[in-house]
Amino acid sequence: MKKPILVYRGKYIESTHNIHVAVVNKDGKLLYSYGDPMRVTFPRSSMKPFQAIPLLETGAADTFSYSKAEIAIACASHAGEIFHRETILDLLGRLGIQEDQLQCGTHTPWNLTSYKELLRKGEDVTPVFSNCSGKHTGMLATAIHMKEDISTYREVKHPHQQRILKAIEDICDFPKEHIKLGVDGCGVPVHQLPLYNVALGYARLASPDSIKSVERINIVKRIRDSMMEFPEMVGGTNRFDTDLMQAYEGRIVSKAGAEAVQCMGLVEEGIGIAIKVADGGTRAVNVAAMEVLNQLGYKDEKIFTDLDRYVHTPVLNARKEKIGEVRANFRLEEGSSPKK
Repeated sequence: MKKPILVYRGKYIESTHNIHVAVVNKDGKLLYSYGDPMRVTFPRSSMKPFQAIPLLETGAADTFSYSKAEIAIACASHAGEIFHRETILDLLGRLGIQEDQLQCGTHTPWNLTSYKELLRKGEDVTPVFSNCSGKHTGMLATAIHMKEDISTYREVKHPHQQRILKAIEDICDFPKEHIKLGVDGCGVPVHQLPLYNVALGYARLASPDSIKSVERINIVKRIRDSMMEFPEMVGGTNRFDTDLMQAYEGRIVSKAGAEAVQCMGLVEEGIGIAIKVADGGTRAVNVAAMEVLNQLGYKDEKIFTDLDRYVHTPVLNARKEKIGEVRANFRLEEGSSPKK
């Protein structure tokens, strides 16, 4: 059976990964797919741009004078670099709350330089190092603005989490009563829905004009433009989302999710892409994403050369020598609108 992602050690295949892909336009037509485009999936952090909608829609972002960079970090899975942490701390100061009121937990920052600096100082990680601290800060900002309980902001019954659920229902065109809920790594609700609907959401993020509400159109545009204008806030140094959005300069909006999910929106075409690596193997997801872009006609030779580490992800040994690589081996199939 043909496997879509191949992992080579030298010239020999050592491992493989299966993937599922949905490519959908803003009108809801399934243009292309691979595997099962209706596979129900937790898109994880790929939903952050949609989770940020109520931050703007309630007026909280304007009340607390959110800049574009700060809107971008509300959608981020950031690397914990100093400019990420300073942005979050500045926002918390404007909100009048302390860092320990962030309920995202913490983890080792993904940026190794930041972590080494922390070790040299003999300090420990704190909640602002969490890749989700921008999202949680936005949730707190909205709850404060709406005069709601901030101690329970991450619970599914909290009004803010219900606003998020409604926003996802609307932009992804999937009834909220059918959206299954779990708990994300940072403790907030995480939403399960078909890849097709996630891709539709990204098509509308890329080209919001198909959204019925004029107010919502402008809000989604602010989120999209903030992410593309400040891609370093969305990820950070040597992160796929950041590098891709910088390379394509306003043509692609991109957001990864845990367990090997990648979502992208093609701005000019109004096309959304949702990718899930079936086994959660993160080494396969960027290779799959670049191959989808290639097959959709987005292969710019200079950009693909600059991003070659994502096109053919190297397999390295402990000496940092390249001893293999991850390659794509699939062809998208033309699709038609699936039954919902």
